[in-house]
Amino acid sequence: MISTASLCRFIAIASLLIPLIFIGISIVLSNWFNIYRNALSDLGHATRSSAAPIFNFGLSIGGVLVVVMGIKYLFNVSKALGLTSILSGYSLILVSVFDEVYGGLHFWVSVLFFITLAILLTIYIAISRELLRRLTALVALISAIFSWIIHLVYRQPVGAAIPELISIAAIAPFYIDITFKKACKV
Repeated sequence: MISTASLCRFIAIASLLIPLIFIGISIVLSNWFNIYRNALSDLGHATRSSAAPIFNFGLSIGGVLVVVMGIKYLFNVSKALGLTSILSGYSLILVSVFDEVYGGLHFWVSVLFFITLAILLTIYIAISRELLRRLTALVALISAIFSWIIHLVYRQPVGAAIPELISIAAIAPFYIDITFKKACKV
């Protein structure tokens, strides 16, 4: 029988790795994709990307798992953390449902997703008790914000994939830290 803590850790890791693995597979299958010129969501465009089903399926599974983490585990650590995780996971599902074909709607659900990542990192900074973790998370948050500013203001890089990946990389270690150290101690 698998313990509750082990299941929690498995869901936390899977909620990060599954979307990333499916993104990686989609990139490999899409020789047209350029990390500098494209957004990751271009891989999920239903009419232009043959990898769209793979990409969107991975995002939707990841989103469901983040929602499960928020409801079952993170809400017990902090209501704000739990609710924001639920919103983040749900917005990731919406990114996969309303792919690039939906134009403006896709843009706004993507914006919601990346804003929820920044909010999650801000909550981590607020509830973390260790100064080094707080400072490291703050540096990660600032790095992600600056990557978006450079992209949006200076159009560098041309596509959004790099700031998207920086944002994911910024939250990932702290998401695992809070889940393993607090949420999965059931």
